Amino acid sequence: MVHHKNDIAEKIWDNCLKVIKDNINTQSFKTWFNPIKPIKLNDDVLTIQVPSQFFYEWLEEHYISLLRRTVKKELGPGGRLEYSIVMDNSYSKKQDVISVVVPTSKRNATRNPDVNMPFQIRGASKEIPDPFVIPGIQKVKVNSQLVERYSFDNFIEGDCNRLARSAGLAIAQNPGKTAFNPLFLYSKVGLGKSHLAHAIGLEVKEKYPNKTVLYVTTDQFIAQYIESVRNNNQNDFTNFYQLIDVLIIDDIHFLSGKEKTQDVFFHIFNQLHQHSKQLVITSDKPPVEIVGMEARLLSRFKWGLTTDLQQPDLETRIAVLQKRLYNDGITMPDSVVEYLAYSITSNIRELEGAMISVLAHASLNKKAITLDLAKQVVDNFIKNSNKEISIDYIQKIVSDYFGLTVEQMNSNTRKRNIVQARQLSMFFAKEHTKTSLTAIGLQCGKKDHATVLHACKTVKNLRDTDKSFRRYMEDIENKIKL
Repeated sequence: MVHHKNDIAEKIWDNCLKVIKDNINTQSFKTWFNPIKPIKLNDDVLTIQVPSQFFYEWLEEHYISLLRRTVKKELGPGGRLEYSIVMDNSYSKKQDVISVVVPTSKRNATRNPDVNMPFQIRGASKEIPDPFVIPGIQKVKVNSQLVERYSFDNFIEGDCNRLARSAGLAIAQNPGKTAFNPLFLYSKVGLGKSHLAHAIGLEVKEKYPNKTVLYVTTDQFIAQYIESVRNNNQNDFTNFYQLIDVLIIDDIHFLSGKEKTQDVFFHIFNQLHQHSKQLVITSDKPPVEIVGMEARLLSRFKWGLTTDLQQPDLETRIAVLQKRLYNDGITMPDSVVEYLAYSITSNIRELEGAMISVLAHASLNKKAITLDLAKQVVDNFIKNSNKEISIDYIQKIVSDYFGLTVEQMNSNTRKRNIVQARQLSMFFAKEHTKTSLTAIGLQCGKKDHATVLHACKTVKNLRDTDKSFRRYMEDIENKIKL
């Protein structure tokens, strides 16, 4: 006797319902579980159909833990659930119901447990007042700041990121206990550093709900430290960070030139590392190329694994778009997906941006998604997208223009032509990047921010008074924008 897949799905779902019924009240069961239909079972993935988007969101918000637990009990540890959401309640027998399949979210995974503050004894039995909680409450809520859609499920593996992804998964299985501590991820913008960092945090929360995970950008970290200095409670700031089991710090290169913040981060890093807490650090360049960072910090960044994420190949780019479409429940002709993947090679963020533009044009202008529409959007997209300009790129263009090497341009010589080239580099770096004056100075010959301000002033004066100098500037500006 042959069992059909949906027969098995029904049997599994019936078993799940028996368990669920015992765990919730009758009214809730009737409202939220009676209308669900099992659709199919494929490779330990049970698909259930729900009547609407709202219905799906309610289940995810209120019953996801119960559902997930029950499905795993029936199908084993690899058991997963997917929803088929009915998008059009058409009662016509001729017309098929339109539905969208979505995986379960990681909404609960972003929530940290409450943690005890580390009270210390000062003098006799006096406790340090806890700045983070209302008096009388012993717990502090740490917002993980994790974004649930940046999960491993949504992170497409390719040759460009295989090592980084594998290391991230290994860490998530055993945070703080692998050789990858810290994990230092670096790449140009839009290639998935932050996504992978969030995915590690979400996976840790999935496997170890009682661990406290915190994702923080370096800008946030700096702002919090400045605030603690202003309020004279730096100890509380450091104590807070020592509560964290997995600290994910994004864009560490923004610590360049921030000596005091580097110092406090150094002590936090040491404390966490000594207690086998996991650190995940991202940057737009490898440790060896970060200017204005203390040597003792840079050497610690190399203690674990340093790995990069590279530009994705065509197959990976196609897979990224298909996954995004699947998650959003949208269909798009394969020819359009392939055309987008062929046309936009620079980074994943721009690739997804182009796809969203195509969808928006089709929807707003009530047009079909065709290859012609995609070509039109991509032409505009490439024309209008701002190329990411770095200080390295500017220095290369300026030094090439004057027939110098970057090393000569950044040397300590006072030769007028070299000083002017360096000043132009500083001026264009201030115009075209969001980098701080301190970081620009450090990268342009280890100068301070006052020298950069003086350089910008000198360049503006020469531009207004010297025609040939103004021509140099226009030539360089055009080359930078090419």
